[in-house]
Amino acid sequence: MNTINQLKRLFFIAFVLSMSISNGQQYPFQNPELDDSARVADLLERLTVEEKIDQLLYTSPAIERLGIPEYNWWNESLHGVARAGYATVFPQSITIAAAWDSDLLKEVADAISDEARAKHHEYIRRGQRGIYQGLTFWSPNINIFRDPRWGRGHETYGEDPYLTGQLGIAYVKGLQGNDPNYLKLVATAKHFAVHSGPEPLRHEFDVSPSKRDLWETYLPAFRYLVKQGDVKSVMTAYNRVYGEAASASDTLFTILRDYWDFDGYVVSDCFAISDIWKYHKIAKDAAEASAMAVIEGCDLNCGDSYEKLNQAYQQGMVTEKDIDIALSRLMEARIKLGMFDPEQLVPYAQIPFNVNTSEKHNQLALKAAKESIVLLKNQGDLLPLSKDLKSVAVIGPNADNIQSLWGNYNGNPKDPITVLQGIQNALGPQTTVVYQEGSPLAKGIPTMEVIPSEFLSTEDGTQGLTAQYYDNNNWEGTPVIDRIDSNIDFQWDIETPHPSFKMGDYSIRWSGYITPPKTGTYSFSDWGKPFMEFEIDQQISGGGNHEHRPAIINEEIYMEKGKKYKIEVKYNNYYGNSTAKMLWGVPKENQLEDAVAAAEKAEVVVMVLGLNERLEGEEMDVVVEGFAGGDRTALDLPASQRTLLKEVAKTGKPIVLVLLNGSALSINWAAENIPAIMTAGYAGQQGGNAVAEVLFGDYNPAARLPVTYYKSVEDLPDFEDYNMDGRTYRYFEKEPLYPFGYGLSYTTFDYSKFQLPSKIDMNESIELSVEVTNTGAYDGDEVVQVYLTDEKGSTPRPIRELVGFKRIHLKKGESQKVQFTIEPRQLSMIDDKGDLVIEPGVFSISVGGEQPGFNAKLNAKSTSTVSKKIKLTGSTFKIDY
Repeated sequence: MNTINQLKRLFFIAFVLSMSISNGQQYPFQNPELDDSARVADLLERLTVEEKIDQLLYTSPAIERLGIPEYNWWNESLHGVARAGYATVFPQSITIAAAWDSDLLKEVADAISDEARAKHHEYIRRGQRGIYQGLTFWSPNINIFRDPRWGRGHETYGEDPYLTGQLGIAYVKGLQGNDPNYLKLVATAKHFAVHSGPEPLRHEFDVSPSKRDLWETYLPAFRYLVKQGDVKSVMTAYNRVYGEAASASDTLFTILRDYWDFDGYVVSDCFAISDIWKYHKIAKDAAEASAMAVIEGCDLNCGDSYEKLNQAYQQGMVTEKDIDIALSRLMEARIKLGMFDPEQLVPYAQIPFNVNTSEKHNQLALKAAKESIVLLKNQGDLLPLSKDLKSVAVIGPNADNIQSLWGNYNGNPKDPITVLQGIQNALGPQTTVVYQEGSPLAKGIPTMEVIPSEFLSTEDGTQGLTAQYYDNNNWEGTPVIDRIDSNIDFQWDIETPHPSFKMGDYSIRWSGYITPPKTGTYSFSDWGKPFMEFEIDQQISGGGNHEHRPAIINEEIYMEKGKKYKIEVKYNNYYGNSTAKMLWGVPKENQLEDAVAAAEKAEVVVMVLGLNERLEGEEMDVVVEGFAGGDRTALDLPASQRTLLKEVAKTGKPIVLVLLNGSALSINWAAENIPAIMTAGYAGQQGGNAVAEVLFGDYNPAARLPVTYYKSVEDLPDFEDYNMDGRTYRYFEKEPLYPFGYGLSYTTFDYSKFQLPSKIDMNESIELSVEVTNTGAYDGDEVVQVYLTDEKGSTPRPIRELVGFKRIHLKKGESQKVQFTIEPRQLSMIDDKGDLVIEPGVFSISVGGEQPGFNAKLNAKSTSTVSKKIKLTGSTFKIDY
């Protein structure tokens, strides 16, 4: 900041402080003119040990005598502000990773942080300081997606350490902002470290990776975010590493604090401290586990174990100095967020609430979704489709399924566009668009929808349900509202059902009858935040606490047509988020036959298949063929969808397969038999429009896979084995279905004039350049990728590894010179002695729109690759970890 601006700021601070002092006492920790460390020291001196311990829990209580409000540290923003009412929902992490565009990710993170800041201050104005309302966000997830079976892999940026690190840096910078005095938000890099399934074992398993895998695969992304992204928070993992619980690991904290000089705070994954004694059996109880974690450097507890720190302190297991070290890091973060300063001084506090779900952010969601669509196959240039088609059949369980757009840790989109809606939006009245679901997502996973009003009735036979709204959380006393609601389909966002209700302190009861339209087995589920439960005919019940539930879990009941079944639904709003929906899945007959009939009458068929968060996700109670506990046991499409695809293909109609999925799929049959295939991932609220723009040529796809698509789970090592041999493009020696970095375009690109020195000293950066020309008939983007292969290294190295990428736009016929710098550290390796070294040798460097050597195998023609060798001279030398 220049001197004039600094003086202006000081004068402004003096004015604001004079106003605040006149309204009450001011302590030194509340003085923004003081150094952060001085403010922290002053605050700590004023607290008792008990008060200090209370502040180490994520539910930090108010300290009223000092004017410190309560604060809940838990918030989520993986791809949009989550669990806090309406928000712009961007493509899921693994999906936007396919864009290979750091600038895009930073722009998206900046929009997310705008919405987060605006929500936080609006909540405060309404007296709310609860969960999912703060400024400390537990994103991004930068674990390496080492195995496609991991259910949480779609939260990550893929299987490559470099790509993950660069995208993670962009996300952190967008979230935390660039103000010289204040943080916009705090970003949290998670889960540190060596954590990527299996989900059912995550609370108890121990990982002992080789030192080479630890430093070359599992840690680089975290180092990037700490050293280059200046991330202010890190979250630990549930598992053990080398026998030590990740939340109390001397090995991991030494790396983080001593090797990398991380000075932010560390938070445990939720209830991971209790795992230390309950499942890992490293400590005898919560007090000892908490003491271990605090001493090692875990400052904040998501959970309740740190409540026992008082006991640990009394027994001498932890000192007040240990507690002070942890608390000082947390309080410094709160100071940097401006929590103890007048709002007038904090520029981010001025962001208006109407940025939430704004049209600007909606258009950014569309841009992100388009940039993230990967074209896998386009035989005979079937795509793009003509808009002059007379008829299109849209078939598949993901075609009109909103939940298949978002992935987990999602916000609530205001106007989401499914693929079916997107196609309808793109085509004019001359085209007939016919939709058939064709099959369930998987056996036992029916499509759910809000129960329509015509099948609901009150005690006296009126259509709808009797609704009683209470101004407390316990359904007690006389209802403030006593009325008939047509059905249960509510999203109150930051409002409440009645002006007299306070957010977080009201409850609702609906009662009446369901009269089913046909006989058969029905599925029921509530979709409510934060608490909702139901009971039907005293036969089935479900629901409960939905704070962190990733998916709809359905209960089944056999019902007879025309018979009345009693239903009671209860909703409790004990914090600000407010959603209440009662869903059912109606028995469906002849789905497959109807889909085939629709295909036979259409000129073109668009099949929308894949997965969603009801099948893959975090620690889920789902057992379906090919899926277990949130993870996958096979890589195929669910059996019902495979059957649907093959039966529709028998019609002989041209088929475009659109996949909505978060992890790799072994679509071997489709790859051989379906002419056009694309994956849109979990594309966010504008996913349907984005898919339609690619289908009909309004957007030229350019995304690339951030993971390898394998042909079979049989090609992979055991899921529980964290050794990297045989995993990801860096170590997989068999033939993939589609390789990491792969993706097609409607145009073609040529690479020429590759400039690279023939030899260079090992401690110097490698400068290279290449000219890229759009040689095809469409304007479009190209993702330029740089790969390094050690030709003669004495130490085992990856087959090849990504060391650079840039996404560029070229009009047809246009050329552009693209430059890269490879830093010496990118050439480092763990040698046989366990040292991190750079050694002399000969390296191949390839530049192109893909990994070298795959396009010919896949009969793809959209790009090319150029390669040269470079000799590194000098003597082997060690570098810092």
